Amino acid sequence: MLYLATPSGADVRAAMQAGLLGCMTTPAQGNVLPAGTLYACDNGKFGKGWPGAAAWCAWLTATLERYGRDRCLWAVAPDVPMDAGATLAESMPWLEEIRALGVPAAFAAQDGSQESGLIPWELVDVLFLAGSTEWKTSPAAHRLAQQARERGLAVHMGRVNSRRRLRIAQAFGCATADGTYLAYGPDTNLPRLLAWMNELHTAPTLFGDPP
Repeated sequence: MLYLATPSGADVRAAMQAGLLGCMTTPAQGNVLPAGTLYACDNGKFGKGWPGAAAWCAWLTATLERYGRDRCLWAVAPDVPMDAGATLAESMPWLEEIRALGVPAAFAAQDGSQESGLIPWELVDVLFLAGSTEWKTSPAAHRLAQQARERGLAVHMGRVNSRRRLRIAQAFGCATADGTYLAYGPDTNLPRLLAWMNELHTAPTLFGDPP
């Protein structure tokens, strides 16, 4: 599993260039991505970073042209946090547009997305487990992750900021996870995060393993 973070400080940027981390970028972030880093494009809908559809589309196109489509893991279609039905309506016009830009399209699953017909599987390349913390770590989200992997899709989990959450993401079969853990105290948190990631690759994961 690859952890996607913001490029907060020289050591974090060096870890990205070394392939130990990937980069999550958003319209409001404003950071220059380290050369050669794998990255993903979020839309800024969670929080206050959404610039509007036209500006988001222009930003996404410019980002791909600047940093290369070959290094972009995926771009997540516009969504409505915590609302599965509204997210489906919001995302549908954009999934094929993202694919047309030459990168995989991620769909942000929300609370309730496990209900029939709320994920357009044929248009999705990556299932992004979004929504509330309670939902995205629930058995319902776990089953959706299994369905995605059975379809040959990658799975991502958002807002992963602890060892326990990392281990849940791994137990769900996530290929990537992201969080803001390194945005605060990167000098202290980077060694800790890298140790957690190393542990994931060397020790078995138990669902619900304590922190």
